[in-house]
Amino acid sequence: MAVGKRLAAAQGAWICFQDEAGQVLRPPVAKTWARRGHTPVVEVSGKGSGRVSIAGLVCLKPGQRGRLMWRTRLHRGRKGERGSFSEDDYIAFLDQTHQRLQAPIVLIWDNLNTHVSRRMHALIAARSWLTVIRLPSYAPDLNPAEGVWRWMKRGLTNIAAHGVDHLADLVRRRLRACQQQTDLLAGFFANTGMTLDPELP
Repeated sequence: MAVGKRLAAAQGAWICFQDEAGQVLRPPVAKTWARRGHTPVVEVSGKGSGRVSIAGLVCLKPGQRGRLMWRTRLHRGRKGERGSFSEDDYIAFLDQTHQRLQAPIVLIWDNLNTHVSRRMHALIAARSWLTVIRLPSYAPDLNPAEGVWRWMKRGLTNIAAHGVDHLADLVRRRLRACQQQTDLLAGFFANTGMTLDPELP
């Protein structure tokens, strides 16, 4: 991270933390209040299958408001359907983010097999504006995107989606709300215990 911060400062780059999450049709369960003897019930049809995959980027730069970028992918359980984001999906997402930020990117992500494949290495090497730093093998506490997913899922508790399209709409609404509250992103980053100030070599 120290190298990434020095590099970002030297290049005027954004530091972007990437992570993935998924949401299924069964709603997350949370505690709530009710009259004694009247347990709240969330009805779920049990019909249909599907999942929404989300790729997110928490983009940070000293002196700038934090930015949240995200893409969703719907899985309807069809035969032969890919169950996750591909290398091409990720690189298209990064290209779009680069165009929106108008600056180089220092990307920090985990060791997901799609992130470390030969194809992904070639795609990254072809982009002079992109520098990649890998997180340790299991370090969710160092990734502010994890805070985004927790916040998103908290807003979906005890809500029954009528299908995968309705679920995707709920997820997108929640993520748009997070985009508009940039103080949330600063809080998620603060929870990692890191700072954006470049450290001396």
